Amino acid sequence: MVQAVPVVDIRQTVLFGGVFGPREIEQICEAISADPTNLKLLREAVRQLEANEDESPAVNVRLGVCLYLLGQYRRALEVLKKGDNSALAWFYTGQALAGLERYLEGKEAFETAARAGFDPERCKLACAEVLRLAGKAEDAWKVLESVTGEAKASAEYLYQKAATLRQLSGDPEEIIALLEQAVAADPQHPGALFGLALENDRRGNDEEALELYQRAASRFPPHIGALLNLGLTYEDREEYEKAAECYRRILDAYPTHERARLYLKDVEAVRDMYYDEEMQRRRDRLAQLLNIPVSDFELSVRARNCLQRMGITTLGDLCRCTEQELLASKNFGETSLQEIKEMLASKGLRLGMLAGERRPPAWLDIANLTPDQQALLNRPVSDLNLSVRARKCMARLGINTLGELIRYSADELLECKNFGVTSLNEVRDKLAAFGLKLRGE
Repeated sequence: MVQAVPVVDIRQTVLFGGVFGPREIEQICEAISADPTNLKLLREAVRQLEANEDESPAVNVRLGVCLYLLGQYRRALEVLKKGDNSALAWFYTGQALAGLERYLEGKEAFETAARAGFDPERCKLACAEVLRLAGKAEDAWKVLESVTGEAKASAEYLYQKAATLRQLSGDPEEIIALLEQAVAADPQHPGALFGLALENDRRGNDEEALELYQRAASRFPPHIGALLNLGLTYEDREEYEKAAECYRRILDAYPTHERARLYLKDVEAVRDMYYDEEMQRRRDRLAQLLNIPVSDFELSVRARNCLQRMGITTLGDLCRCTEQELLASKNFGETSLQEIKEMLASKGLRLGMLAGERRPPAWLDIANLTPDQQALLNRPVSDLNLSVRARKCMARLGINTLGELIRYSADELLECKNFGVTSLNEVRDKLAAFGLKLRGE
């Protein structure tokens, strides 16, 4: 029976010195798993730590680990490089590298962590995982065979062995037995729960798979595979709001995750099949918000100049930017970043919420349009009464008005998933009824 990890004061642990090691990190993760609202406390603590003038190596390790927990792998690596070269710093450098799919570099970092004094068996298990993820299952198996002592009875060892055996096309029954042993050793192990859910899913044991996905998805840091599959399971059950929440949780931690963003758009498009006037009103309000010029706000000269250099003119443009993109701009620092974030928050928006979306092509020159023509371009795209497939394309591209639609060319629309010539001709015909055409036609 696994002993419960005591719930910790997250702010106290992150901000105020004291011991900060594997146990404390585990306690932070457990606190957020027990109550997801505690994630906000971790984010606030990280912001305070970043604003702190103390940039000592020990503080950088603490900050780097927390950034890793928040899914900010690149930033975590940058900060950990300024750390104290401790075993903890090297281990989480390996974790961040693995998160960026730089698996073999991650293996080197884990080996360095072991030499620096980190739990050698835990480092072996981490090495086995990155080798497997790098497609080197046979090498991973050799590493697992070298694990000794109590680690061989741990849930992590049993899970890694099952996952590696699956990649080696091993006996399915042995894989299931290993996963069941892992869950028995630790009923909260996300990898083992996810693996067992997959096996049940493949065998048509829908209810068992659902329960296991739910348990795996409840852990922190979020298990991406569990959340994606849980979302798809909810979609199959036509529980679209629950599915959307799974994808939002991924994007909350990893704003640029492409599959989660695509799945979220798909499920929102499916929900649009069931006409919902209130949802359409919310979408129209959001479209209006995103089109508000940043020049309408009182910004510092530095922030305004930076946005101008980056070609950012509306709140929608800002929502497509990440913090990292803004901070990479010349003379744009944390003060300007906070100013921008507060401006967006005043409208219920945030940086990165539309990250990864294609930016619309350049806007038309509307200077010479009459008020009636401008009003026509501001009409919602729902006025076209498009088919479900064409409406899904509009949702994926973030097209809310007729004016936004005619920014696109035929070729650009055809790049959208499941949008073909039939849908294109439908859009052309519907636009023609309003006297409009796609760009370039």
